[in-house]
Amino acid sequence: MSSDSLAMFRKSLGPDMAKLAEEHLQHDLRQSDRDALQKAASTVSIHTTVGSLIGVGLGIFLAYRIRSNRAAMFKTFRTADQPIAVKFAGGREEPIPDLTPLIRPSTLGDIATYTFLGAGGVFFGGETGLLTGTFRARQQIGADRESRDRIQTAFRKFQADALRTQANLLDRGSGAGIMGL
Repeated sequence: MSSDSLAMFRKSLGPDMAKLAEEHLQHDLRQSDRDALQKAASTVSIHTTVGSLIGVGLGIFLAYRIRSNRAAMFKTFRTADQPIAVKFAGGREEPIPDLTPLIRPSTLGDIATYTFLGAGGVFFGGETGLLTGTFRARQQIGADRESRDRIQTAFRKFQADALRTQANLLDRGSGAGIMGL
């Protein structure tokens, strides 16, 4: 599993693409546009981090609740009257084995519960934070129409240059390519 599968750890596309993007940022945008993009990126980062932290907290809380409920159920099962044998109509009597050791909460089960629910919380919270952060960043960038138009134009120029660069690498026969293809 790649670290890119979790929203909190996603990185850029690579050094060549970052250099190309930086050139477009410097030549095609004003300082106020660059500041707006930085603010939007910060918003996405904050939302993703907060979402991941809330998600892991929720996951650990749910794991704690599950663990305490399992312990309470085991305690109830252990203290309840349990039959020790079954008597059939023919008079034959069979003993019932003690199931208490088989349903006892274990340390391994607790570790698995906390691990899987914690990881699920990080994933769910991080992805939710990424979505809300992206939505909020889009609103921030879209607030100034002229700035938004300049940013969109610069992004289209960046995409065109990135595709040209990738096509040139493919034409030369380079197997790796700029985007890891």
